[in-house]
Amino acid sequence: MSRLLNVSRGWQPEHSPGDLHYYGQIPALNDCVYRYMYQTKYLALHDMDELILPQTVDSWGELLSLLEQENGPDFCYMFENNVFPTTVTLPPPTSQTPHRPHGCCPGWQGVSGVNILAHLYHEPLDQEPFRNFKIIVNPRTVFAATVHGLLNSQKDCLWVKSDVARMYHTRGPVQTQLTPDQLIYDDRILGFTDRLALAVNTVLKHTGFMPEDSTK
Repeated sequence: MSRLLNVSRGWQPEHSPGDLHYYGQIPALNDCVYRYMYQTKYLALHDMDELILPQTVDSWGELLSLLEQENGPDFCYMFENNVFPTTVTLPPPTSQTPHRPHGCCPGWQGVSGVNILAHLYHEPLDQEPFRNFKIIVNPRTVFAATVHGLLNSQKDCLWVKSDVARMYHTRGPVQTQLTPDQLIYDDRILGFTDRLALAVNTVLKHTGFMPEDSTK
């Protein structure tokens, strides 16, 4: 594609102009919305390094049922972004008992990439006016989506309280001035280890990154 189009590599056109804005994220999101519009009741629009995790229940199905009971059907739901820096792999605080011991999934050690189960400290929310978020939405109510939220839809987007569900964004640090003692421990993701490991192992075996006879 880059031979035919000048692909922008930033979200601000004045600093990164191009024929296709910001790696083509907006066309990809809208393609996803319309492609799956009649194949799914709800659609999660977030990046591969982001994961929306319920805090009081154990699945998106249960979470969305709770949100529907509170708000009615077909709304768009916004989930607060929490950055878990990949530069930090500290043990849990002495006052915390983790969901399971660290050191999960030894079969992943030879695979390139980031093990999100190993990064359990997130940055405190910054004080910027814009609150970063991603959404889960009924695609049949959407006319146009953008990177953060919707441009045009039949229903409003509602904030979900962070103690109900929030987004875990495992990436390089954003607030680079923070010291380790200013980060916040959160091991909620470890409660999903078994299901996550099973899904990841299936993909790694299918793609040849892990031996078929491996069980861990």
